[in-house]
Amino acid sequence: MSDDNDDKTVTDTDAAVTDRSATTAKKKRPAWVEYTVTIVVALAILGLVNTFVGRLYQIPSESMEPTLVGCEGCTGDRIVVDKVSYRFSDPSQGDVVVFAAPEGWEDGWSSSRSDNAVIKAGQNALSAVGLLAPDEYTLVKRVVATGGQTVQCLEGDEGVMVDGQQIDDSYILNPPAYNVDPRSGSEACGGPYFGPVTVPDDAVWVMGDNRTNSKDSRYHQDAADGGSVPVDDIVGKARFKVWPLSRIGGVS
Repeated sequence: MSDDNDDKTVTDTDAAVTDRSATTAKKKRPAWVEYTVTIVVALAILGLVNTFVGRLYQIPSESMEPTLVGCEGCTGDRIVVDKVSYRFSDPSQGDVVVFAAPEGWEDGWSSSRSDNAVIKAGQNALSAVGLLAPDEYTLVKRVVATGGQTVQCLEGDEGVMVDGQQIDDSYILNPPAYNVDPRSGSEACGGPYFGPVTVPDDAVWVMGDNRTNSKDSRYHQDAADGGSVPVDDIVGKARFKVWPLSRIGGVS
């Protein structure tokens, strides 16, 4: 009887020592391990958000002024691009969209990635979590016409016409950035005459708000998609300007 009690006491003591050892091990975990785990989890969450929900883009050019500001040597607008909306609805006329340039639109673009394989891998990793821009030629323009609609601006038209109706152009840069040759276009068209073009299904026709300074659908009618942008190439809808602070607000 006494031996059994002694055995039980030894067992309980061993269990207590084991529990204290485990607790001590947890308490002695290096701080850098905790920091590393926190950073890895945060980057994983950020990567998922950038891939499926939305991400930041910087406006690189003047083609969308006055709606979005971007120019060489200035602080370009940083915008939040919503990647969720177009999973449940199609782009609409008037939406400002970010898209990967279709085939034939890449003139003058070159990759920003390093030729060094190790550095390039690091750049791609940073891009995956939204800390570096994607290595793709992305553009931002406004949807002027959608699949099945016919768009044009010809001599005598008072502006860009979609299915015979003049579209709202209250958002364009006025006065225009550049003069238009009256022999081949008009200020009402924002440049050369074009069309009529019927937009293919599952595609959109896009133009910049800075009409006389935007290489958009009008200038790519000889490309594979006839100047239209396939909906599948659209990254998302521009929602908000978040930088600089003086221009924070929605993208109308």
